[in-house]
Amino acid sequence: MDEQSASYQAAKRDFRRARQRGALESVIAQLTGKSAKLLPYGEISDQLRAGEAVPRGLQRIPLSAIVGSVGRYGDFTRSFLPRGNTAEERWARVRARFDSVEDMPPITVYRLGDSYFVLDGNHRVSVAQVLGATHIPAYVSEVDARVPLSPDTQPDQLICATKYAEFLTETHLDELRPGASLALTAPGQYRVLKQQIQDYWAWLKHEKGPDAPFTDAVSGWYDDIYLPLIGVIRRRGLLRYFPDRTETDLYAWIIQHREELQEELGWQVDDASAARDLVERFSPRPKEVFNRVKDRVLEAITPDPLEAGPRPGYWREEVLGAGHEDNLFTHILTPINGQEAGWRALEQALIVAQHENGRVNGLHVARQNKAQSPAAQEAAQKALRHKFDARCAAAGIPGELSIESGRITPTIAARAYWNDLVVMALSHPPGPRPGDRLNSGFSVLIRRAGRPVLAVPGPASPLNRPMLAYDGSPKAKEALFVAAYLAGKWQLQLTVLSVATEETAEQNTAEALAAARHYLQSRRVEALFALERGNVAEVMQRVALAEENDFVIMGGYGFRPLLDVMLGSTVNDVLRWRRCPVLICR
Repeated sequence: MDEQSASYQAAKRDFRRARQRGALESVIAQLTGKSAKLLPYGEISDQLRAGEAVPRGLQRIPLSAIVGSVGRYGDFTRSFLPRGNTAEERWARVRARFDSVEDMPPITVYRLGDSYFVLDGNHRVSVAQVLGATHIPAYVSEVDARVPLSPDTQPDQLICATKYAEFLTETHLDELRPGASLALTAPGQYRVLKQQIQDYWAWLKHEKGPDAPFTDAVSGWYDDIYLPLIGVIRRRGLLRYFPDRTETDLYAWIIQHREELQEELGWQVDDASAARDLVERFSPRPKEVFNRVKDRVLEAITPDPLEAGPRPGYWREEVLGAGHEDNLFTHILTPINGQEAGWRALEQALIVAQHENGRVNGLHVARQNKAQSPAAQEAAQKALRHKFDARCAAAGIPGELSIESGRITPTIAARAYWNDLVVMALSHPPGPRPGDRLNSGFSVLIRRAGRPVLAVPGPASPLNRPMLAYDGSPKAKEALFVAAYLAGKWQLQLTVLSVATEETAEQNTAEALAAARHYLQSRRVEALFALERGNVAEVMQRVALAEENDFVIMGGYGFRPLLDVMLGSTVNDVLRWRRCPVLICR
């Protein structure tokens, strides 16, 4: 080729323009945190444990999928634009010789996943890019790699791919469960998966003997531990809260977060609860960030007695979202103060747990006692824990007692977040005067807990004959949901009572009762229905005595806190009976 020809000189000008574009691409890559470098085939194939190359013949491949080179990965950018002057002469000769990709001889490439690496024809690829082509003919040899490689893969992502390849080499999971994808964006998290498999293998050897194969542990871990939590992630749509992350990312984070929570709380924490807390604490989405800031501000400026707590139905959404349709009350919080009333509440909680196949999470909020030495306090707490463990063991119910210092009501309310039900001794019901209602710790707990609260005023009840107080309000509808569940699941005889007062028309009350009847019938729950007039609390007490009801189910406070303080509440009137347990729903 005559190096002074017009076509050759034009080709050199094209090279210089392409080189300038390559320099700009490198600058933009630095600003955006991405790489503009081609990937070196030798390193990549070693890292991904690539196998032998298998010829696949002549194909037309997309230029955008060519991400690396066997030998000239330093001469071109990621989009195959020249990076310096060393390739100018050869590049210009190729450009002057060919006017289109169709005129060029095919290049030779290796294919790894969906990506291609040039073995021969780097300059032809670069010229093709300048010509504006989208595809180029190539002789393709496919190389098997356990980890897929996409054209968008960045060097930092290759670290994850390398660790993934190591994980698959050690576990053979891709062979045991073809199609399984456990890609991570944080390579260090593979140690979490490996440790879980090792723990599962230790358990398997204990169950089946020391010769239990490692492959059985890998398969069992994937089927019995990994996939169920992935199901939670999918049902709750958690990926939308963490953009650019994978399901396995969330799996590893939830596992780690659950372990940290269990260490902090002193209780077992289920996967669904750990996942919910992970979203609320750490999701970068603007909505979740706003909610975190709003909650902190409201908590700082709102006095405890005036805090309204979560909206009606929030608890039900969480329970059903966590997949607890079979058992609503699997985690039961019981405050233990060391007094007899607290032990009666524990007995009541154990009865619920026996029905629900649940566990009891005890909580002792320790008060500082300057008159008692640290050794004496430790001995007293040890005795408390021993008594708690003994009573749970006697009932055949798993339980753990956590001991924490702090203000009693806020601490219990915060711990309720990790449970489905609070069972608590009713030693001091809210008094009848506004000042009594304002300073009632029990009223504050009912509002703030965000969970149903079972108030236990005396000895534990067998919980055989419930009475539902129903007025059609939002919180009464939550009580209806719980009553339908208990009557159906526990096979109980339910009484439904609606009371017309001077403030409510009898027709409205009758309509509310009819709606409750329809709801229960739709769920095949039989019940006795009663429509009465008078003072709600007094009528409830009379009917409960007549029907021999041994616990009451009702909605929580109907007004905002300040109005309840000023006007009083049926809830408080019922709590002052001190006759039988009252399950207050919200």
